[in-house]
Amino acid sequence: MGFLISLLVLSGLIFFHELGHYLAARMMGVCVEVFSIGFGKKLFSFKKWDTEWAIATIPLGGYVRMKGQDDSDPTKKSYDEDSYNVKTPTQKIFILLAGPAFNFIIAFILYFFIALGSPQVLSPIIGNVLKDSPAFVAGLDTNDTVTAINGVSITTWKEMADIIEVSQGTLNLEILRAGFKEYKKLTPKLRETKNLFGETIQKKMIGIGSAGVTHPLELSLSETLSYATEQTIFASTMIFTGVQKLITGDVPAKELGGVISIVKLTSDATDAGWMSVLFFAALISVNLGVLNLLPIPALDGGHIMFNLYELIFRREASEAVMIKFTIAGWVLLFGLMGLGLFNDINRLVG
Repeated sequence: MGFLISLLVLSGLIFFHELGHYLAARMMGVCVEVFSIGFGKKLFSFKKWDTEWAIATIPLGGYVRMKGQDDSDPTKKSYDEDSYNVKTPTQKIFILLAGPAFNFIIAFILYFFIALGSPQVLSPIIGNVLKDSPAFVAGLDTNDTVTAINGVSITTWKEMADIIEVSQGTLNLEILRAGFKEYKKLTPKLRETKNLFGETIQKKMIGIGSAGVTHPLELSLSETLSYATEQTIFASTMIFTGVQKLITGDVPAKELGGVISIVKLTSDATDAGWMSVLFFAALISVNLGVLNLLPIPALDGGHIMFNLYELIFRREASEAVMIKFTIAGWVLLFGLMGLGLFNDINRLVG
């Protein structure tokens, strides 16, 4: 069941990515010859609106083949009125950006529905208190609930952590203990901790851990829109940063995952309920959007790079250069896919 849902989620997100390219191409008057979900041999296809719609055997991606554009052979061009090749660099960039843009839009919609479903968030209830920490010295104890910091109302653990992280000087905490309000003063201290990427960083902390208590997040319509926007931006920033750290070596290559990781994580999310599936689908959608913007010739970002060159220098990149970069792009792309698969297998057997 988990594998089937993984396949449906991935195929659905690929469909919307390619739909973005398809709709943008039609808006620009470009003929779309093939719209395929998957690669390899076609399992099913039909023709409608001058486009062959197909489902292929390898569900690891998809593509729209526009008239005059062929990634497998950049020399194949058409100069008919409805060809991709006759469009301006700006029009081509619009078509290329539409795919990733649809992924970000789908992620926003998924986060919007998540917010409507009142997702569970950590309550600001203290679990353990580290000995000799600012919280310990101030007299905070297990099961205390932080209700305000410096007069700012606190409803979630994240709100509390964010305020502590950027704080300056002494904090005035309002806590609820056994039904009674109490007030405590403390000054956060810099401590070593790990960030999302496993790096050791210095962060302001007060020495407390969560009790693990959650509550549903009830949001108004405007708050729901803000939640969806913030989550989409956060996920995008996190993935952009992760890719950057992979390139610079700050995050080891062994952390790269492939399609097996996606299937396993989606399966785990399925076991945890529909809300977890939506969260993970939104994250994959953002991931697809970000990765397709990388300046690799086999991806949208690589084509955008060539069109920006044409826009700036008023001429196309030479055919020889495009062929070499395209081949290099495919080698790099398949290399990354292979590395992700290798890491996945290592995790499974290790």
